Amino acid sequence: MNRRPNLLLLMTDQQRADALGCVSDWVNTPHLDRLAQEGVRFRNCVTTSPVCIPARLSLATGLYPHNTWVWDNGHHTLDPRSPTWMQAVRAAGYRTSLFGKTHLHPHGGDLRDREHLMHEYGLDDVDEIGGPRASARVLSHMTAGWEHLGLWRAYREDLDDRFATKPHVARPSPLPLAHYADTYVGEGANAYLRDYDGDQPWCCWVSFGGPHEPWDTPDEFARRYDPDQMPASIPLPEWASHPGDRPLGALDKRLAQRPALDPQDVAAMRANYAGNVELIDDQIGQILATLESRGDLDNTLIIFTSDHGEMNGDFGLIYKSQLLNSAVRVPLIVRPPKGAIESQGAINDSPAEWMDVGATLCEMGGTRAVGFSQSLLPGTADVTHHHRTGAISEMNGEVMWLDVDHKAVLNTDGEVYLLFDRHSDPDEQDNLAGTSRAADDENRLRLRILERLMQTQVRA
Repeated sequence: MNRRPNLLLLMTDQQRADALGCVSDWVNTPHLDRLAQEGVRFRNCVTTSPVCIPARLSLATGLYPHNTWVWDNGHHTLDPRSPTWMQAVRAAGYRTSLFGKTHLHPHGGDLRDREHLMHEYGLDDVDEIGGPRASARVLSHMTAGWEHLGLWRAYREDLDDRFATKPHVARPSPLPLAHYADTYVGEGANAYLRDYDGDQPWCCWVSFGGPHEPWDTPDEFARRYDPDQMPASIPLPEWASHPGDRPLGALDKRLAQRPALDPQDVAAMRANYAGNVELIDDQIGQILATLESRGDLDNTLIIFTSDHGEMNGDFGLIYKSQLLNSAVRVPLIVRPPKGAIESQGAINDSPAEWMDVGATLCEMGGTRAVGFSQSLLPGTADVTHHHRTGAISEMNGEVMWLDVDHKAVLNTDGEVYLLFDRHSDPDEQDNLAGTSRAADDENRLRLRILERLMQTQVRA
């Protein structure tokens, strides 16, 4: 290859691993399916935390929550002295850019006033937005445009009404499709890539705010899905209501406080969610068309992933912040430049962690990864490559381990309180924790978790 490859990171917020057309039949994503067909899909990828800020810090730095000690969405600002994959790629000679949400600093005030932080993090050209909720109060180029058009007040009033009555209501946004946040992000990135004329290869990070709730997909996409055709939610299992003698953890408390969800509401949420996913897929398709017209597509590494999932009624829950599959497993597609791999359209079953994206971009860019991120490129060249023996995810001091056969979660006392056989029980309906039939697996998986925690301590 004569030219250094460009790097394109496509990212969503709160997209479940099954919300891809190539995985499920309830959502239409032809452009993401194309990337999966031209690349490799890692179907056992988990987020490093099913919470926005901890997960996004991990992606940027290659560090786990037990390294950063950031466990929630509080007012945390990433120290600009912290090494990031963006800094590494820029130092390797790339022109870096960001369109959309980072959440690497608090969503408050005017994001444009903190653009200097984005530059220090390693991003040259920036058009940052807040998330869907934050955009009701946070200034950015996008919301300043909404205000100029007389749209921002209606957006705020709609959001206020949702949370004052029923936050999980599914109804179209008061924003027209042309000014919806995901349209804004996609069109901004598309225009930038269409007009790019720099001498350096580019690295563009496109970070959509959807399909994160509220369930407010514009009608043009929302009406494409019939709530009656959506798959039923995963039911609340017996073990959740009657824990018996097994150890307890954060999930037990959350399940005891779950909202009252009507099945019709769940179906409507799922249909609206699918519409948002397809809207984003449509924007991605336009970006791919631009790269193809420029002759850049064949010379670009493209990665698609999401920071965490969405329960969408599973177990009677909404949002994320759970170590259950619906919230912790995320889509991950790696599509190398043309001719870089032979196994196009293949699936790699090895466990992976979403922060491995950073190391993958760094390796393709000819530089070293930061933190504990590990490049996925060997797993695209050889889809039988064992990328990780297991992947971990963390939330509020609890730690999850996922390997090919099992999934286990330790509570803050170091006890296994969730344990599932991934082959016979993909919906996590049979919790083996605390049972005599799983004592050996409990001990083995607890040791695996402790080994990973010890192996990933930050050393001075």
